[in-house]
Amino acid sequence: MATVLIIGASRGIGLEFVRQYRDAGQRVIATARDDDAMARLRELGAEALRVDVAEPASVSSLTWSLDGEALDIALYVAGVIDRADARHPPTRDAFDRLMHTNVLGALQAIPQVLPGVESANGVFGVLSSTMSLIGQVPASNAWLYRISKAALNMAVASARHDYPRARCIALDPGWVQTDMGGRTAPVSVGDSVAGMRHVIATLGPDDNGSLIHHDGRRATSW
Repeated sequence: MATVLIIGASRGIGLEFVRQYRDAGQRVIATARDDDAMARLRELGAEALRVDVAEPASVSSLTWSLDGEALDIALYVAGVIDRADARHPPTRDAFDRLMHTNVLGALQAIPQVLPGVESANGVFGVLSSTMSLIGQVPASNAWLYRISKAALNMAVASARHDYPRARCIALDPGWVQTDMGGRTAPVSVGDSVAGMRHVIATLGPDDNGSLIHHDGRRATSW
């Protein structure tokens, strides 16, 4: 039985990761911010931890909560979006909200979590996006979100050097039918998560430090 940590599992993709890994018989530790979300996680059979990824002190609590656990898989799924484009300067509140959740939370989690991933020779993944790829920018919509996900890619590409026994990757879930993606998105939550689980299960040594799409395609560049 593998031990899987999902950071940001209140709903959507994170909650579906919990559901699918539990259905596969794995032990799942999952984080959420509020009582209702933690109750949903427990109903699925997960061990629920209260963590607010936008608060560094809360993320730091993972160290004592995990208490040296070996983690076969650890995923940073938490993320928010702002849809403004480059014609609109971001407010400080919008900038802080996105950067704290999408980037700072991951930077805080990496030193807390990756030692446990290394001890299991496991996989650490963050949820990125094709919108992070500098070589593929068709428009400036959601530019703050794009910037935050590009920064997250750099976090993974950098951190892998300090944790050589862990495989560190960025995962693109696709355009998914979630609150963020909307109902008209072409990929269901279940299909996206199933695809990413397959990617995680079939990683090769050359995949370390790369971005991989939910359908298994490897990004040729950042």
